[in-house]
Amino acid sequence: MTATEHALELVHAAASAASDKLAENILAFDVSDQLVITDAFVLCSASNERQVKSIVDEIEDKLREIGAKPVRREGERDGRWVLIDYAEIVVHVQHTEEREFYALERLWRDCPVIPMPADVTSGRGR
Repeated sequence: MTATEHALELVHAAASAASDKLAENILAFDVSDQLVITDAFVLCSASNERQVKSIVDEIEDKLREIGAKPVRREGERDGRWVLIDYAEIVVHVQHTEEREFYALERLWRDCPVIPMPADVTSGRGR
């Protein structure tokens, strides 16, 4: 089984929103073969708590524009690792230190990487 077209639309919208706020190391994995609860994970990071919050706000705004509402949000108060669950996708916005420590991409490296749209870039070098 692979991620649905709607899940891919959400992934691309979330990744574009994160990119707009200069998120770093934006990746997405199709986890639909491994998990029953969601189709895809989006991972991105930022160097400080304020930027994590800014990225989260932009993702929620952009996904709301296309009719998606989160079913759950965790970690927003600390601003170090915010998880936004949209059922079909789960977005992880992490502080750079948490990203390195927890290394989610190592846990999910056997899952297919979802290609990003051309407008999605990492925050550095813009």
